[in-house]
Amino acid sequence: MKQILTRLFNYESLSRTDATEILTKISAGEYNNEQIASFITVYLMRPITLDELMGFREALLSMALPMDLSEFNPIDIVGTGGDGKNTFNISTLSCFVLAGAGYKVAKHGNYGATSVSGASNVLEYYGAKFTINTSVIHKSIDEAGFAYLHAPLFNSAMKNVAPVRKALGVRTFFNVLGPLISPVQPKYQVLGVYSLTMLRLYNYISQHLGTNYTLVHSLDGYDEVSLTADTKVISNTKEFVITPEEMGFARYQQDELSGGTTIDYAAGIFKNVLENKATEAQKSVVVANSAFAIQTLCPDYSFDECKAVALESLESGSAKGAFDKFLEIYK
Repeated sequence: MKQILTRLFNYESLSRTDATEILTKISAGEYNNEQIASFITVYLMRPITLDELMGFREALLSMALPMDLSEFNPIDIVGTGGDGKNTFNISTLSCFVLAGAGYKVAKHGNYGATSVSGASNVLEYYGAKFTINTSVIHKSIDEAGFAYLHAPLFNSAMKNVAPVRKALGVRTFFNVLGPLISPVQPKYQVLGVYSLTMLRLYNYISQHLGTNYTLVHSLDGYDEVSLTADTKVISNTKEFVITPEEMGFARYQQDELSGGTTIDYAAGIFKNVLENKATEAQKSVVVANSAFAIQTLCPDYSFDECKAVALESLESGSAKGAFDKFLEIYK
């Protein structure tokens, strides 16, 4: 590790093979926490390269438990996290909006590393018991339209870096890796990223992987469609900037999207959205992100049509029904 760190401190980058080998050794517990923290810190001071990211991804996927859900052809809706905005669980709520509308969703998620409430925090708060049981996961996506893959169970190699990530409390390249290492490897993905640089990097990766994708970045720094600023969008076929007004929404203030300082508070917002009792800002931002996900699955739909489907799922109670069914299966 001393040699590796010396190279990196001298502004060298790793080859894809080197990156795979190093992360495999980190996962095997061959380095101590101080060494891992130093290694991670390098990528807080310079961008990660495509070869480094793909090498890290290959290492983690080679050690992950597989989960074949190809018969359901699901979508994953995920943010990289690490945007420092501490929003409520927008992407997770969007998953249930899609499930309520009849689409199949397989979400790969974790506890919050840089925010109060990650997907695993809020789902566990409501009683979900995470599992690797194939029959439970298949039953959930079949009957509820939603399956959840708790990352530490499927990517046990991450356990050696979890304490370091939590202690650092800032985004790391593991935030970047998270959306790329789902054991399902879904062919459809909506991915929110925290910077324009990362947007470009994920665009290259998504093209390389051959997925059907929509990448979103709010220009004021959110890793989702925040409706607090214009949003940069890149998909398989187009690239554009769109305003909240062009999407048919008002423009909101950042504090209207806060997830609060406790999991209780974030979970309360989560429940209010599903019960159609949320604020206009909270409801609108979930509908906007859901609409982009629906359009990823149904590119022939207009954005307004996708919004209408998302609204119907929320307002009819179908999204909450999908959530309730998921909890019943994951109890």
